[in-house]
Amino acid sequence: MSGPEVVFTLLGVVAVGSAILVVTTRNLVHAALWLVVSFGALAGGYLVLTAEFVAWVQVLIYVGAVVVLLLFGIMLTRAPIGESTDLDSGNRWAAAAVAVATAAVLVTVMVMGFRDERMPLRDGGGSAEELGAAVFRTWVLPFEVLSVLLLASLIGAIVLSRSDIRARPESEARQGTRPDEEGGG
Repeated sequence: MSGPEVVFTLLGVVAVGSAILVVTTRNLVHAALWLVVSFGALAGGYLVLTAEFVAWVQVLIYVGAVVVLLLFGIMLTRAPIGESTDLDSGNRWAAAAVAVATAAVLVTVMVMGFRDERMPLRDGGGSAEELGAAVFRTWVLPFEVLSVLLLASLIGAIVLSRSDIRARPESEARQGTRPDEEGGG
């Protein structure tokens, strides 16, 4: 094994180990911090694969934005910050079995699909020019569909989080007026 392969393997072990800690810890803040470690290891893997642009996007968007958003969401809601037994549904062993089976299927598919194939690392493989050409030529429609989906989910999250929107009683909805609007004082 060459040096880059050893580093890539170590980063993969760190990413998988921290991802396991994300889903097994009972403290939400610790889970978010382990998620930062996992995303950082993935960014390091992209650097080893000479995809610098993708690595920096990983750091800026996932580590910088998604995790910060997750932490703010935890802090601004009434979610338990410390250790919580409410997060344990009791299905830990079933979830572990499903995770191991899914991992086995994915590894089997990858091994059967690629066997001894090797892709040489080349400089500029993850450059902004190549990535831009792929996104705006080959993947432009899925990219736009994803942006509309993310916009719809953002609007849905805003609507769900608003506390000033209340359901009107059925009798008021039929009449089209509220009790405080009906004459007098």
